[in-house]
Amino acid sequence: MADTMMGVLVDYLARSLVDEPDSVTVSENSDGDRITVRLDVAEDDWGKVIGRGGRIASAMRSLVKVAAVKEGVRANLEIGD
Repeated sequence: MADTMMGVLVDYLARSLVDEPDSVTVSENSDGDRITVRLDVAEDDWGKVIGRGGRIASAMRSLVKVAAVKEGVRANLEIGD
């Protein structure tokens, strides 16, 4: 489960986008002031999370970076593999 604002935000957004919200998993890995948020969804929902041309994924990454600035850390969003 997500511990930081970034993880909670990614979890909320992903569950809102996919057909199988119960399959959404968000994990966080911390290394000093760097946090990596990892998002995994059901195989059929990859396209919904990534979006046409990667627009949704890019927007989610931007929101994660904004939330990270608010918490005073650096963050990165990894989607899938």
